[in-house]
Amino acid sequence: MTERVDFYVLKSAAAKQRWAFVCRLTEKAYLKDLRVVILNDTLADARALDDLLWTFNERSFVPHQVCVDEQSTDPGTLVHLAVLPAAPPAADLLVNLTDRLPAEWERYPRIAEIIDADEDRRRLGRERFKTYRDLKVALETHQLDETADV
Repeated sequence: MTERVDFYVLKSAAAKQRWAFVCRLTEKAYLKDLRVVILNDTLADARALDDLLWTFNERSFVPHQVCVDEQSTDPGTLVHLAVLPAAPPAADLLVNLTDRLPAEWERYPRIAEIIDADEDRRRLGRERFKTYRDLKVALETHQLDETADV
């Protein structure tokens, strides 16, 4: 059951800023030994984030893998980059980079919704916020700038 959904609202519409924040958030969760699933719309997005997770900080090491189906998940890996419509593996934290409410979202104790300054993404984020609120899920909103730490 979902305990809380955090909405991280970025001032920039640049995908690189959004993905850099996701890398920092994922690293923080990984260092706490949390299982993380990052949900992406496309395989191209997952692969771009895959590359960035290896290189975003020369002092960081966040082992992860892209999983396109249930057979490609590794129980020994804490961080998975999932691609819709595959069913993402179980995790402590679901990071939603898609524009819709994740399927089976209630399986995840914590959800992080990453919203950037793109108008469509903001509008769709507001819709998800309202849906979570109507479902009586605890919500937190964090207004961030480009250099914000997690």
